[in-house]
Amino acid sequence: MNIEKIIKTEAELPLSRKAIVNLLYTENWVRDKINLELKTYDISIQQFNVLRILRGQKGKPANLSTIQERMVSKMSNTTRLVDKLIQKEYVTRATCPSNRRKVEIHITEKGKTFLDKVSPAIHNFETKLTSALSEEDLTTLNTLLNKLRTSI
Repeated sequence: MNIEKIIKTEAELPLSRKAIVNLLYTENWVRDKINLELKTYDISIQQFNVLRILRGQKGKPANLSTIQERMVSKMSNTTRLVDKLIQKEYVTRATCPSNRRKVEIHITEKGKTFLDKVSPAIHNFETKLTSALSEEDLTTLNTLLNKLRTSI
């Protein structure tokens, strides 16, 4: 279904606006689908993203600013996300021994085990979500999205 029908407009949108509206609508659609899938694991997309960032540290701690700059969604309240992950015992937070002003965040074994369980399920879901697109389509889409972000 085309974007004009989805947003219920009869006006022909300028091509650039149509692309932006379509992109924003699709981004929300994808987020909703992934959130629904992650809901069964009692975790949000942002929390899942923090865990993946910390796992990518390969045992080294990360601070809040490191996590924030690597987040897919820059609007996230990183402190609140980390607090929720601490409650679930997926991460720990400690003061750096050599610099008392620095807070270090580590993924726990429980967090790693959780990711080992959930990551394959999410990978399969992402594959299912993009199954209407060929490998060539996905490459083109990624190229175009990268190009769009570097246009200004």
